Amino acid sequence: MPRTDVVLADARLVAAAHRLGAPIVKAVVVEVLERVRRGAVSADAAADIAVASLPAAATTLRRVLNATGVVVHTNLGRSPLSPAAVHAVALAAGYVDVEYDVESGHRARRGRGALDALAAALPDAEAVHVVNNAAAALVLVATALAAGRDIIVSRGELIEIGDGFRLPDILTASGARLVEVGTTNRTSSTDYRAAITDQSAFILKVHPSNFVVTGFTTEATVSELTGAGVPVVVDTGSGLLRPHPLLLNEPDATTALRAGADLVIASGDKLLGGPQAGLIVGRADLVERVRRHPLARALRIDKLRLAALEATLRDPRTPIDDALSAEPDTLFQRCRALADEMGAAGIAVDVVPSVGVVGGGGAPGVGLPGWAVSLPESYAASLRRGEPCVVGRVEDGRCLVDPRCVSPEEDALILKAVLAV
Repeated sequence: MPRTDVVLADARLVAAAHRLGAPIVKAVVVEVLERVRRGAVSADAAADIAVASLPAAATTLRRVLNATGVVVHTNLGRSPLSPAAVHAVALAAGYVDVEYDVESGHRARRGRGALDALAAALPDAEAVHVVNNAAAALVLVATALAAGRDIIVSRGELIEIGDGFRLPDILTASGARLVEVGTTNRTSSTDYRAAITDQSAFILKVHPSNFVVTGFTTEATVSELTGAGVPVVVDTGSGLLRPHPLLLNEPDATTALRAGADLVIASGDKLLGGPQAGLIVGRADLVERVRRHPLARALRIDKLRLAALEATLRDPRTPIDDALSAEPDTLFQRCRALADEMGAAGIAVDVVPSVGVVGGGGAPGVGLPGWAVSLPESYAASLRRGEPCVVGRVEDGRCLVDPRCVSPEEDALILKAVLAV
């Protein structure tokens, strides 16, 4: 029986210990040596088997190829970071001057680079602040500005944002009272104004996520709500900083600010294409009240996300942009090339039209025309469990592999995964 320390001294396992951590590598070696004791494997092969049994990383999170056609896929981590943001995160993993001025040797404003980049991206905002996600931003604004007072909101905008979390519950947890106005399908500016009292803290306008109300409807615009004597807070949701040519009905921060919104709240990890973050921008006095509230400390953003957010704001192109603007002809050519290789291997494959979606509550009802590789339905589970992990979607008894959110360089990985199945 080889000793544990002798096996661990193998150069490959020493290198793995630096990458994964010594406890993980030792646990694998101990398990392999137990198999040697049982006579299941040869003692001479212990190191080789241990190397082959090592996990790919020190996290149980698995890399996934998103072949669903859903661009901002909440269950798959929403937005993939750009190369610039990934590099920034790696740099920020060590000691960094996140809250330190190297010139003076004194404490400095936390995350000033990310805040400066956000301010530069939104010149219509007097001030900006960042917390750890959009729901936290809404809770912080409600707590700082409306605890013990009233928030006026349309009944048609009291939404559920996912996993059972409902907007009314989030807002009332701040200590504010909700004053609901209008109806599910029709709310006018008059409804809001009629509800204003000396207890009104602000009017809240929320972009409905994941659904569209059509037909006999009325919705007050931001500009119609301004000048009523109370601030107007707009939760745009999806994270657009400015209008997008493909998403004409999706609200954005710049348009809301120019229409007179006093504060705008948005996500950093949806259409902005950055890390999870909650953006609060607008009037300087209101942003300062929010920033100085004690709860702001509990909701602050960490150095890794500050770095990724700054890089995303300074980098004009993200994987989300690439997925949204993918040309149908290009997607068809990629699918055709994959299908030809798979068909040559005897797989029952076809290329079919596929309509992608924005996802993450963004642009509900907007379809993104494209193409997908159609495989037998049984492939779906095997592709999810394989290496690399490929997540497609099952539709009409077929497994569709949509390359919209997969980089062209990763097409070879999809082919490898399908041939392995």
